[in-house]
Amino acid sequence: MSSAEIEHKDNQFSRVAPEMTGEIQATTLSFGNMHHYGSLYARYLNARREVFIDAKGWDLPETEGMEFDQYDTPQSRWVVVHEYGRVLAGMRLTPTTAKCGQYSYMLRDAQRGLLEDIPRDILFFKAPVRQDIWEATRLFVSASVSSKRRLIVQTILLEHMAASARELGARAIIGIVPAVFSRWMKRIGMNATPVGAPMTIDGDRIQAALMNVVNPKEVADSMLEEDSLPYSL
Repeated sequence: MSSAEIEHKDNQFSRVAPEMTGEIQATTLSFGNMHHYGSLYARYLNARREVFIDAKGWDLPETEGMEFDQYDTPQSRWVVVHEYGRVLAGMRLTPTTAKCGQYSYMLRDAQRGLLEDIPRDILFFKAPVRQDIWEATRLFVSASVSSKRRLIVQTILLEHMAASARELGARAIIGIVPAVFSRWMKRIGMNATPVGAPMTIDGDRIQAALMNVVNPKEVADSMLEEDSLPYSL
C-alpha cells in the first residue's frame, strides 16, 4: 500500500454498509503533510479537548480550544477519522525511540517517574525502545457518534492505525487502553495482549496493552521476548 493510501483513504466498509458509513474517511497526519488537509489537525486537537478536558475533566494543557502535550511533536503521527469536516475519532502514534528534551514517550516516561498521574509500575517489563514498536495514546471516539455507528468508527480507527503503523515500520503498538480493551478488540476481529496490571487513573479503569500490527488477528505474546524483564524500581 502506498504512503498516499495510508495518509488518506475512504473507509473499507463503504461497499458493504454505505448507510452506516456515509462519507467517513481516515487520514494519518504528520507535520510534513498536514498542510494538505486544511484545518483537520486543529479540529482534531479541538476534539481531544472536548473528550479529555471537557468530558473527562483531565488537567491537560490547552490553548485556543485545542488540547496538546509534550508528545505532539514532529516525531508523532495522528490518525483521524472524519466525515464532512467533523472529527469522529482519533489517536496519536509516537515511536518508542522518540526523544524531546527530557521526554521520550508516555509509558516510558511514567516508568522514569516523569508523569505524576501515571504509576511507575504501569508495565510488567522495562518500557521498550525499539524502532519496530510505536506507542498509541489519546485514543477516542467522539460522543457525537451514534451507538449504531460506533463499532464501525472504532474499527476504521484501529484498522487505519494498524496500517499506518506498518507503513512506519512498526511490528507492534503499545499503549494505555480501557481495561475492557481486549474484549472490545475481539468484537472487531483483532487481539491485544495485556502487558500491565489493570488500574484506575483519573476515574478510568485502564491497562497497558500490546497489539501486533503485522498480523493484528494474532496475539502479540512474543513481541517483547528480549525486552520482557520483571519491573522493579
